[in-house]
Amino acid sequence: MRRILLAGLIVVVAFVAALFVMNWLWPQPPAARPPLAATPPLKPATRTSTVVAPVAIALTAIRDALDAQAPRDLAGKRDNPIGKLLQNAELGWSINRGPLSVSGRPEALTVVAPLSGAFRLTGQISSQVGNVTGQLGGLIGGAVGEQLGNLTGKALDQRADIRGNVTLNSRPALQPNWRLEPNLAAQANLNDTSLSVAGVRINVGKEVKPLIDRAVAEQIGTLQARLRNDPMIEVAARREWAKLCRAIPLGQAAPGVPDLWLEVRPTRAVAAQPRIDAAAVTLTVGVQVETRISPSETKPDCPFPATVEIVPPIEQGRLSVGVPVDMPFTEVNRLIEAQLKGRTFPEDRQGPTLVTINSATVAPSGDRLLISLRVKATETKSWFGFGASAEVHVWGKPVLDAASQTLRLTDIELDVQSQEAFGLLGAAARAAIPYLKDALAAQAQIDLKPFAANALKSIDAAIANFRNQQPGVTVDAAVTQLRLAGIEFDASTLRVIGEAEGSVKVAISSLPGK
Repeated sequence: MRRILLAGLIVVVAFVAALFVMNWLWPQPPAARPPLAATPPLKPATRTSTVVAPVAIALTAIRDALDAQAPRDLAGKRDNPIGKLLQNAELGWSINRGPLSVSGRPEALTVVAPLSGAFRLTGQISSQVGNVTGQLGGLIGGAVGEQLGNLTGKALDQRADIRGNVTLNSRPALQPNWRLEPNLAAQANLNDTSLSVAGVRINVGKEVKPLIDRAVAEQIGTLQARLRNDPMIEVAARREWAKLCRAIPLGQAAPGVPDLWLEVRPTRAVAAQPRIDAAAVTLTVGVQVETRISPSETKPDCPFPATVEIVPPIEQGRLSVGVPVDMPFTEVNRLIEAQLKGRTFPEDRQGPTLVTINSATVAPSGDRLLISLRVKATETKSWFGFGASAEVHVWGKPVLDAASQTLRLTDIELDVQSQEAFGLLGAAARAAIPYLKDALAAQAQIDLKPFAANALKSIDAAIANFRNQQPGVTVDAAVTQLRLAGIEFDASTLRVIGEAEGSVKVAISSLPGK
């Protein structure tokens, strides 16, 4: 019996040795990869992005600009209404304007200017006073002829103070041609002031108000025409439009990949009507842009729109930029192999067969990916640890997990040829198939967070240009997050679509002088 057992052992050892030598001398060629379905080429990576910026012009800035431009002194003369009674008469007035005050409410912007000045009447009492006593009495009250009779030929020089204010209301409206219609309306209010001529009091405010109203109306008309034709908004919009129209360097999406550029091409401008509150007049302007990834710096052509589209009120500023990130499959292979190579499943090593992954590659096929694995299966229940290597092919559909910012595989299926390869390893190897599929579902993932962080950093650095402050202008723009929105791929490239979101607002504390 001992000799029989020894002989059997020798036979088994010899058989195993023979298998090892044959496998070493004539290794089994790897199984042919399953045919791949055609994958359409990726379309140009163009996305639509938007930038909406509220531009708040402080009321203090409006006050200072108006104060610098509005005339401080007004003067004029009143025609002599009683020429037959006064000879060589002059009725003149001069007004000084005080500092402006500006207040705002939803209905209108209100500017108030205090007025102070003087009214002066000079001349001589006419010798013909007796002939026009009735006329004079009708103008300035009874008994005037008797009083003036004693003053015939005497000189008059009467003065009276003028006090009051001018109130200007404006409801600005943006026009499609980038101009602002100010819609100004003004009214002068004067205190009751009188002077005495021959003992008769004349209401100076009543005499002077039509003159001041006319002078103010002329000034308001001039101001309204200047504001209506002022290209300030268009000039500012053109400047920012030119800043947007460019290619922004994004750096590398992955090691060994050439630098990429984000081309930004503004195509459409919109704006909402100005909003007025107690602190500012806010004009909200929005720009729609096309963004695309380019492997080299481009010079986009961005014609400035002749008109701006007026849209309903926009509540807040926002920044939304579409960012396609292209990743070659050579980089995808590197990442997948780093995830899988050297892993043994089941990980608790409690199954009848252990499957160790020695290599992994990925190839696109239609709407799926094919992962080709070189694995070694080892029977744990065998005294000799019998095992063999095989080429295993697994199909899976790539899905973007936006919450965890990873790319993972779903609908995993073992290719038919791979099932046959496992079948050659025996029943124990076939029992390892579920473990392998579960392991691939859990482990065959690509962490996209580094790519998202890199794109976020690049875009934030790019918009730093817009944060460069100009005198009197503060731009607050920041990218707060990058959301991964989708994936697509062709035979050579995996594209991850990101959407960068942030906020932007502009505050103007002083306006350029004229």
